[in-house]
Amino acid sequence: MIRFIGDIPAKADSKGRFFLPAALRKTLQSYGEEKLVLRTDTFQQCLVLSPESVWNELVDQLQSKLNPFNKKHSMVMRQFVADSESITLDSNGRLLIPKRYLQKAGIDCEVHFLGVNNTIEIWATEKLEKSFMESDEFAQTLEELMNDNEL
Repeated sequence: MIRFIGDIPAKADSKGRFFLPAALRKTLQSYGEEKLVLRTDTFQQCLVLSPESVWNELVDQLQSKLNPFNKKHSMVMRQFVADSESITLDSNGRLLIPKRYLQKAGIDCEVHFLGVNNTIEIWATEKLEKSFMESDEFAQTLEELMNDNEL
C-alpha cells in the first residue's frame, strides 16, 4: 500500500506551478502511479492530491454506501466527484493547480506538501499550523486511541 510521509515547504514558480517534492514523486513512481486526482478536503481548508488508484478505491468505497435512488445520496456523490480534477505532472515534476482550488484553500504562492498516509495534502503555509492539535492534546488522544484495543 502506498504511503507518503513528510512536511515539505514549496513555492510556486513564476507561472504558478508547484514542483511536487522529489521524495513524494519517488514514492509515486515506485508504485507506478502517474495520474493524480486533486480535490478540496471535506473537513479542512486544504487540497488533497490522491494517486488515481487511491482515488478510485475511495470513490468505490463511497459508492458502496450510497443508494443511487436516494436523492440525498445522489447529491453527496455528485458533490464529491464534481469537486475533483485529474492532474498530471509535467516532465519536470511540476503541477499546475487551477485557480479555483487555490482560492478555496487560501493558497497564494507558499505551500506545504504533507504526506498523510496514501494522500498528499497541500496547505497554505499560514493555515497549516492551525490544523494541528496542541502537543498535550495530541499525546492524550493518541494514548487513548492506542489503549482502546487493550484487554
